[in-house]
Amino acid sequence: MQTNFTAEQLADPHVAEAESILRKCVHCGFCTATCPTYVTLGNELDSPRGRIYLIKDMLENGRPADEQIVTHIDRCLSCLACTTTCPSGVDYMHLVDHARTHIEKTYRRPLMNRLTRNMLAMVLPYPGRFRLALQLAALGRPFASLLDQVKSLKPMAAMLRLAPTKVAPPSDFAKPATHAATAARRGRVAILTGCAQPVLDPGINEAAISLLTRLGVEVVVPPGEGCCGALVHHMGREEQALDSARRNVDVWTRAIEEGGLDAIIVTTSGCGTTIKDYGHMLRLDPAYAEKAARVSALAKDVTEYLSTLDLPIAETKGMTVAYHSACSLQHGQKVTMAPKLLLKAAGFAVKDPPEGHLCCGSAGTYNIMQPEISARLKARKVKNIESTKPDVIAAGNIGCMTQIGSATGIPVVHTVELLNWAYGGPRPSALDRRVSA
Repeated sequence: MQTNFTAEQLADPHVAEAESILRKCVHCGFCTATCPTYVTLGNELDSPRGRIYLIKDMLENGRPADEQIVTHIDRCLSCLACTTTCPSGVDYMHLVDHARTHIEKTYRRPLMNRLTRNMLAMVLPYPGRFRLALQLAALGRPFASLLDQVKSLKPMAAMLRLAPTKVAPPSDFAKPATHAATAARRGRVAILTGCAQPVLDPGINEAAISLLTRLGVEVVVPPGEGCCGALVHHMGREEQALDSARRNVDVWTRAIEEGGLDAIIVTTSGCGTTIKDYGHMLRLDPAYAEKAARVSALAKDVTEYLSTLDLPIAETKGMTVAYHSACSLQHGQKVTMAPKLLLKAAGFAVKDPPEGHLCCGSAGTYNIMQPEISARLKARKVKNIESTKPDVIAAGNIGCMTQIGSATGIPVVHTVELLNWAYGGPRPSALDRRVSA
């Protein structure tokens, strides 16, 4: 793609990077076939190619974002299916990240939109606040249908419907600690506790720590670690995201210096994609560039790391698993086979649902901010999964688990919970809670 940036514009390293990304696009349109919003809405401006044109026009002309570009960029899920499909290697992820930051700096959103986004940024990254918000949601849930009648309040209605009816108590596994290996030690890792997952489903990290320690891996939950920054990063709140990244880089650097780390384990793939990008996010910060690159290199999805441990073949479970490949794992991190191979080795029959490349519509806060599109994607995803007639659905991302679980009676569990069960841990309690959808 031909570009027309001035030398003055290209002196900004962020603009220079965007320009180099834009130049790789050859307008082929392959991306439209796998873009969930284009497949759903059929609007060229809701495809990666269309958004690239909008971003190019905005940046080249050095103008503030307007309502049109905000509408179409906000509809992007950042699922990154386009990056898997693109034959030219267009780095759409970092291009749309830059566009979102530009929007945040130059566009004044409508009042309710601003308030909703501010609330999400102030609540979701903080487990204590998030837990309290979920408990209070029970009071507002009866009014969700009323809120749905006002367009600007639809995100509030979506939040209330997504909130679980019960909130698990805080887990001891989320507290700073060192969990010793219970077999001959063969590794030492840190594990991300995160923000939303320990509130929504603390059993995921409990299963991961239990499995890893039985396999001879010491697991460190270091003090001071917090939200990875993904939620605010995708809102364009770059400074808040970078502050989160710097804090975690400092925490994990101390853990490396104190005893060494073979990996930084992440059980929420949306977080994993962001942590693996810390090196890029902090590349211009001389105090953090090298440390961040080191942390990103150590970051591993839990299934990536487990694949290096040569787990034995387990007895057949007589259970069919539909494996939902989270976008952040298959497109963001290019981890596609490891989870399925691990599940098969653990004794499960694994099925790939049709259209597995399409997003379920969760995408961080997308199912709150874009509830109508998200609902259509969710219905399509659940229909495809249920067509495989599974006994259980496995996924590697809490957002996907919550989204899919809200529309099916089939149990939805994290991949590591099934693996923990297969190799001596407890049976996931969700398997006993099948209900009619």
